[in-house]
Amino acid sequence: MKIAVVFPGQASQYVGMGKGLCETFAESAEVFAHADAALEADFHKLLWEGPAEALNLTENTQPAVLTVSVAAWAALTSVRPDLAPAYFAGHSLGEYSALVAAGSVPLAEALRIVRHRGQFMQEAVPVGVGAMAALIGIEIDAVRQACSRAAQGQVVSPANDNAPGQVVIAGHAEAVNRAVEMAKALGCRKAVLLPVSAPFHCSLMAPARERLTPELEALAFSDPRWPVVANVDAAPTTKGASARAKLIAQVDSPVRWRETLLFLQSQGVDTILELGPGTVLCGLAKRVNRDWKLLNVESPESLDKALAGLQD
Repeated sequence: MKIAVVFPGQASQYVGMGKGLCETFAESAEVFAHADAALEADFHKLLWEGPAEALNLTENTQPAVLTVSVAAWAALTSVRPDLAPAYFAGHSLGEYSALVAAGSVPLAEALRIVRHRGQFMQEAVPVGVGAMAALIGIEIDAVRQACSRAAQGQVVSPANDNAPGQVVIAGHAEAVNRAVEMAKALGCRKAVLLPVSAPFHCSLMAPARERLTPELEALAFSDPRWPVVANVDAAPTTKGASARAKLIAQVDSPVRWRETLLFLQSQGVDTILELGPGTVLCGLAKRVNRDWKLLNVESPESLDKALAGLQD
């Protein structure tokens, strides 16, 4: 069995996430204690009690998803300390979770950084100026063509190349709307405007990258214990300095998740193990390779199923 451990990004959050892990595993409870200490004393209450409106604020969502993802890793490794993944990867914010789990970045520092990351990304573009849309049933080359035609002096580009036939675009709201129509003309089966507060992973995020860069440069990165496949180039990273540089570039660069999955497939990975809230990444993996064994850990019950799957 050759395992890739993957961590979700923003939009996977829900009220109540991680509570069962914390109540069942001391190792997970320790992760939540770190979050409370690094952020504020009752941060865990936001995750478990809401309200959803506060949890969905980008500056809260990012550390919340990171906390639950690392808590899932802590629970898993407490019962399977021998687990030796071939690769780690994380979707957008999830790359931070991957680097924490791989021992490259301290949890407390990562929590503070991703809170600022959320703030900086939110503040980079005034609310209403930017937008994102998911395009279904169209391939990346056609999406690039639609964005090129639709830009007309504004910004619109692929933000998340998630899986075959599933691409998210981001940019100025007017340009995104034009690109949606262009994509439909090129055969896009379905387009959905996303309820996001900012246009992530496009050049409009350059101010956020500039503000985040000194914070990441001040943070000590260790070499990860396992290779972490980065979003910006879909290539494995084994050096801390490289991991930092790729996180900086990631802010205003597209997430190359489809290529990440294809890389994992090319390396003989046969099992995808998603750690954190939801199963979005398992769903995307299924679009790349239906033969993969897909497992996830977000609760004690799903952990039990994952452990059984890892023994098959």
